[in-house]
Amino acid sequence: MRIIAGIKKGLKLKMVPGNHVRPTSDRVKESMFQILGPYFSGGIALDLFAGSGQLGLEALSRGMDQVFFVDNSAKSIQTIRQNIALLGLESKANVLKMDAFYACRFLAKKKQTFDYLFLDPPYHQKLILPVLQAISEERLVSPMGRVIVELSNNETIPVKVGKLMKTMNRCYGSTSIVIYQESILGSKEEQN
Repeated sequence: MRIIAGIKKGLKLKMVPGNHVRPTSDRVKESMFQILGPYFSGGIALDLFAGSGQLGLEALSRGMDQVFFVDNSAKSIQTIRQNIALLGLESKANVLKMDAFYACRFLAKKKQTFDYLFLDPPYHQKLILPVLQAISEERLVSPMGRVIVELSNNETIPVKVGKLMKTMNRCYGSTSIVIYQESILGSKEEQN
């Protein structure tokens, strides 16, 4: 597992000990960032179910200003902190040991919004829909922000979740990447 592009390209990352974390493959990660950019001119991202932190660290390497890493596993949090230190990105990283739903409420209370939200929960645990609903309800997506969901291809998620509308769905082997953005229609309805 390594950083694929940007200022930290080629640096290897530590894996979370044990088998409770499924890292995103380099192929899927590269495809995801090609769709998104592939580079950023600043911005703030949220890496939910961060695991080793590889998606958020890739985003920092590619130009993101700041990333919030959220995971409720002590082993994952320790690995994320080690990887941040390994890359020398401490000043751009915020690490939160909490569950995804609590994190959504916590960040909303701080009035924090995100340009990119990476959502990669454990497969087949029915977490995606409730977390997307929490993200929408708590208004964590900045204008023009995107929510990027990684899931198994045999899982399905709705086209619309709250104010979020599916704008892209791509398959890579047994993995799918789905991107949501706030629906313009939803925003207009809210104003009336």
